[in-house]
Amino acid sequence: MRGDMIIEMIGYLGSVLALVSFLMASVVKLRVVNSVGSLIFAIYALIIHSYPTALMNGCLVLINLYYLRRLRNKEHHYDLLHVSGQESFLGYLLEHYRQDIQKCFPGLKADPKEANRAYLICCDGETAGIFLGREKNGQMDVLLDYSTPAYRDCSVGKYLFEKMPLDGVRRLLYAGPAEHHGEYLLEMGFQKEEGAYVKNLK
Repeated sequence: MRGDMIIEMIGYLGSVLALVSFLMASVVKLRVVNSVGSLIFAIYALIIHSYPTALMNGCLVLINLYYLRRLRNKEHHYDLLHVSGQESFLGYLLEHYRQDIQKCFPGLKADPKEANRAYLICCDGETAGIFLGREKNGQMDVLLDYSTPAYRDCSVGKYLFEKMPLDGVRRLLYAGPAEHHGEYLLEMGFQKEEGAYVKNLK
């Protein structure tokens, strides 16, 4: 492959990544992918001696890094709402986020009627998380532990799991789809036991 073609491909790669980033629902992923695309395009601009373009994309990388740091250090203030599995608003939220829930938990059938515990985690009036579980004798079988796209930094789970012992929950067990969820569970302190994920609460 000729050198000029390789250089051109670098430019296309940077452009594609920058465009793809705007299709992402998660603000964090958007800024990460956009930063990578902008950095690649800045390198391409330097190679072809287009210094204004290189400067602009370099500034975009710095802006993205600044806001990523702010997002990382931002403290969310959550509220925990106990709801009934029969509440229409819970049903509305499950339907509203149905496609994203299926994307996160392929094949999961989270029926609120099967849950005897249901929580909504809110942040400044926005829904940040939905939790459905079946509790018995202090053990909570997790049916759904879902965070909305803007709140996928593990803070929702940390908040919820700190509150659960106040409801008498001492142990969590998740045996659902873990293809896209397993890494999160391990980060939250769950351990794999006989095909399931288990976490003991303090």
